[in-house]
Amino acid sequence: MNIPSTLKTTGRAAASLALVAMSTVAAIAQEAAPAATAAAPAAPAPALDTGNTAWMLTSTALVLMMTIPGLALFYGGMVRKKNVLATIMQSFAITCLVTVLWFMFGYSLAFSDGGATNAYIGGFTKFFHHGITTATLWAPGVANIPEFVFSMFQMTFAIITPALIAGAFAERMKFSALLIFMGLWLVFVYAPIAHWVWGGGFLGSAGVLDFAGGTVVHINAGVAGLVCALVLGKREGYGTTNMAPHNLVYSVIGASLLWVGWFGFNAGSELAADGLAGAAMMNTQVATAAAALAWMFAEWIVAKKPSVLGIISGAVAGLVAVTPASGFVNPTGAFIVGIIAGVVCYLSAVKLKHAFGYDDSLDAFGVHGVGGVIGALLTGALADPAINALGKDASVGKQLYGIVFTILWTAIATFVILYIVKALVGLRPSTQEEVEGLDVTQHGEVVP
Repeated sequence: MNIPSTLKTTGRAAASLALVAMSTVAAIAQEAAPAATAAAPAAPAPALDTGNTAWMLTSTALVLMMTIPGLALFYGGMVRKKNVLATIMQSFAITCLVTVLWFMFGYSLAFSDGGATNAYIGGFTKFFHHGITTATLWAPGVANIPEFVFSMFQMTFAIITPALIAGAFAERMKFSALLIFMGLWLVFVYAPIAHWVWGGGFLGSAGVLDFAGGTVVHINAGVAGLVCALVLGKREGYGTTNMAPHNLVYSVIGASLLWVGWFGFNAGSELAADGLAGAAMMNTQVATAAAALAWMFAEWIVAKKPSVLGIISGAVAGLVAVTPASGFVNPTGAFIVGIIAGVVCYLSAVKLKHAFGYDDSLDAFGVHGVGGVIGALLTGALADPAINALGKDASVGKQLYGIVFTILWTAIATFVILYIVKALVGLRPSTQEEVEGLDVTQHGEVVP
């Protein structure tokens, strides 16, 4: 008998237990012959949930679409024509590199048991996906999806996070430096933070809420992007040369693919086809639209014209900010998140950057870093237990705790990795190569 702990310490519970014992003894005494004791049936083994699995397969494909072609086109349209191929190449190459590293090391470091150091990093037992078979389930008894599918889903998160960083240093990093930097960053920054929040580490245990990656993905990428922008310095001609986007049609297509793919990002993070996944989907749509309009109207008031670049940037800001909150707030909360994110990210990307003079080329920090912080804090303030029972323990203080640790580790580790790469191969091409364009100097190709 399982007696609730609140009853175990009371006299009433003791009396009840005594009565139960006495009744049991009397019943046994009245039996003429002992009855055969039937063995308790064994609990059925968890079985694959085909509905959840189908949804997670779909979500995984949607999230992969966010990077290729979504982010590739979004970023590719915002750079100058002489750098469009290099920018798209970065997203594609990062997808390939992270896939291999995640299969080899990343998944194990993020999502296996690290033993004595599990609060900070996972273990080595699942390197090269050792021990995982087609019969291995993730969250048996709960989600009941194949672990291969879960790993693949998380791989798509690991792919887009470093790809987002590239927006901060667009048009000025050597391709060789990018590959080394992203490989090291995945292992020493992304995997540990993913473990801290989602893999059984100390931030998740402390009650930090991050439904789909506000901390793990966006604050992480945004802060790393800012560090990269500061260490690499400004683009040649920044402030004096026209650096307007060469093709905003590409960027609109990319932003649209990001928006659609984000339903896999947020609703998929429930790991099940259920009501909470539906709530996350609705919250994602509402916050994104609200943020796009908020950015548009803020720009209309300040700059006198609503721009295409502005409305798509606002949409991405809303997607970013609602990411940690999508499975914890109700649609009204998502609406509030979107409005605040749209206005604050506009001010960050347009005003803050110019006030401090750093060259965050495509506003990786201004949108993802700032938007991620807004979303994480508002998750603590607006979480609704009626949407998700975990929301009853939410607090701004816990969220701030997670934000601070993420920023500190990301900033320090990114800085160290950059200087290691600088010592190995250098970070930037020559001035002449940068002026000529990375398409031809790094890849030997140009857009006609």
